Amino acid sequence: MTTALRARTFAASLLVLAALLAASSTAWSQTLPRPVTAVVDMTGPRFGLTVLNQQSVDTLRTEKNISLRPVITQFGWQFEHRLYTNDDGITMLTEWIPLLSGLDQGVALPSLNWLSGLRTASGKEFGIGPNITPLGVGLVVAAGVTVSTGALHVPFNVAVATSKSGVRVSVLTGFNVRRR
Repeated sequence: MTTALRARTFAASLLVLAALLAASSTAWSQTLPRPVTAVVDMTGPRFGLTVLNQQSVDTLRTEKNISLRPVITQFGWQFEHRLYTNDDGITMLTEWIPLLSGLDQGVALPSLNWLSGLRTASGKEFGIGPNITPLGVGLVVAAGVTVSTGALHVPFNVAVATSKSGVRVSVLTGFNVRRR
């Protein structure tokens, strides 16, 4: 096959492809998911309590020289980003939640949580992702409900986090004001 013939064959192939795409663009666009129609800022403060198991308390004492009682406070901030909302009101989202723990006992233990999950139109929510603390790296699973009144949203969540030293359970709340 000569170079000129290859070039004409390639050009003809491109024209056929362009014609097919043009003819099918209406049907194709109907199968793509619609984007989130509105960007909503749902960031806000978070606070609550975490119950540490005895092994976690012992690990902090022996490896980090930090003495704590098994119930510690949590204070932080949630940064939420909505990825997609369907017509039924189910929202896929991701959120980052940095927290400081143990301030009630004169200690500032940092943790970082990254959750991906969903929220229903009625406010029920579920998320899962990594958790990083002085106890190590683990998994966090959270579930709860967000109660809304006007632009004010108040989440109530229970989270279970794992690490090499065992399981921790947290109860968190906070608030955010819906801003577009």
